[in-house]
Parts: sequence; structure tokens; C-alpha cells
Amino acid sequence: MRLYAIGDVHGQLDLLKAAHERILRDGGEEAVIAHVGDLIDRGPDSRGVVDYLMSGQAEGRPWVVTRGNHDRFLAKFLSDPDWIDPGLSSGRHWIEHQGLGAAATLESYGVDPTLPRDEILAQTRRAVPDSHAKFLATLPLWYLHPLALVVHAGIRPGVDLHDQAEDDLVWIRKGFLESNVDYGPLVVHGHTAIDTATHYGNRLNIDGGAAYGRPLCAVVIEPEGVHLVTDEGREPLTPPGA
Repeated sequence: MRLYAIGDVHGQLDLLKAAHERILRDGGEEAVIAHVGDLIDRGPDSRGVVDYLMSGQAEGRPWVVTRGNHDRFLAKFLSDPDWIDPGLSSGRHWIEHQGLGAAATLESYGVDPTLPRDEILAQTRRAVPDSHAKFLATLPLWYLHPLALVVHAGIRPGVDLHDQAEDDLVWIRKGFLESNVDYGPLVVHGHTAIDTATHYGNRLNIDGGAAYGRPLCAVVIEPEGVHLVTDEGREPLTPPGA
């Protein structure tokens, strides 16, 4: 029994394909790969990332993609243009918050992000395929595998999985990152960028900061343990005190 997982992609199509190649060499074409979300924003080819993952799933590849907070922005902009994500402490709109990376996503679809918002909306509605918007809007919030629970940001300790709030699943940090609760399955997540994939015992953070020029992490989870899958082979990821 084996599960592979890939961290936050953020429009880095070349890094995503390279991560898949590493997994292919390690586990073959039938490898089950879970992606923790944040497919879009910041990187140069958000459209390409969505196309690539949609095409793979359509071809029957055993790829799972969970929804990240960034994956909500584009789809929501198309359906509810004035929507502001309640998880944003700034209270600023996606296309007006430079740190969110909306401009890179819009440009990947051929939209000029310097235009007024109503013109950006009109261009975006013409440029983004309905299939892309639906894909992003309907991504599952979590994936439960016998070896791990895969979710974008984490879970609220003490709350049943089926009762978890979407905003927590895609945004949570406080209350989750510092918790030592045994969740049962290992919680595999991203959302909080660190230097490389790190095993904390009850959770595994695989957001290595690909959005900021660092590698895109790919890991393999097996009953015997967890490893980072690199170009040179496997590197063990052990929790503190192990």
C-alpha cells in the first residue's frame, strides 16, 4: 500500500511535470498521486497546470486533487465578481491583493490584469473555459486514504471530518499547526510554505514553497514510513524523536 502526494503547485507547470516524472520512476504509471491544492496564482502557467491535471484525470490517471484557498479565487470571481474570501485578513479582493498572485493567473489565460475590474471580468469570462471554472469550483475538500488524510491547509482539532468547515480546510493555521493531537491518519497538507517537506508526527507539511522559487515537493507514504522523492532517489522524512 502506497500513496504519493505533491505540494502546492502555484502555476509551476514545469515543476509539476518534473514531480510526476520522479513519482513515475519511483512507483510506475499506476501510482496514486494526491495533490494538496493551490494549483493557481503566483507562478507563470496556472492555465497549463489546470489543463494538465484535468487531462490526466480524463485519461484515467489515478490523480486526486484537493481544493486550496487559491483555487477558490478564480472560480468565485467568475460567478460572484465582488466576492472577497473571508479567510483574507486584509479584506481585499483577489485581483487587488498583489500578494495573492492573481495577475499571473489572469495573464496565463491571456487576460490583461492592468485593466479596470469590470473589463478584467469581461475578458476573464471570455478566456477561461467553463470546464476550468467548474473543475476548480468542484474540487474535493479532502481525500481520505488508508494511509493518510490529504487536505489543503489542515483540520480543526476535535471536529469530526464530515463536520469540518470549508474555511478551516483551506485556510487553517492557528489551532492546527501547533496541535499535537493524534488524528488517527497522518494529515498531509500544504498551505504554510516551509523550506521542504517536514514530518511532525501527526501531520506532514509538503508545501516546500514552489511559489517562491523553491522545489515542488513530492513524497511517498507507506506503512513503513514517509520519504521525499528526489531526482537522486528517496530521502527519509522522520518525525521528531523517531
